[in-house]
Amino acid sequence: QVQLVESGGGLVQAGGSLRLSCAASGRTVSNYVMGWFRQAPGKEREFVSLIQGSGGITYYADSVEGRFTISRDNAKNTVYLQMNSLKPEDTAVYYCAGSTYSRGTGTPADRYVYWGQGTQVTVSS
Repeated sequence: QVQLVESGGGLVQAGGSLRLSCAASGRTVSNYVMGWFRQAPGKEREFVSLIQGSGGITYYADSVEGRFTISRDNAKNTVYLQMNSLKPEDTAVYYCAGSTYSRGTGTPADRYVYWGQGTQVTVSS
């Protein structure tokens, strides 16, 4: 089993930055696709970004491309989401997710089997 714990959320003004962390425990996730999703009030959970196993290919939703950067530190078994130029529409609970594949997981949430509890990000205008 893999446990994921997110941290780094908070309140920030529009144009500001936050870095989310997702610490994994239970087993190493270095070879797995890891992703970030978010869910705003009254909306469905949506894909934000993913990184393939062994720190390979990254992929972003159009809405965050160029502003967010996903990375991983395999020595720390941790995945990060650096969020810059934040907008009020980025306000949501952000979830870290892990798959059991090194690639090919893609964006659908149901392809990820491990989930964190979420961290709130609020961007004020």
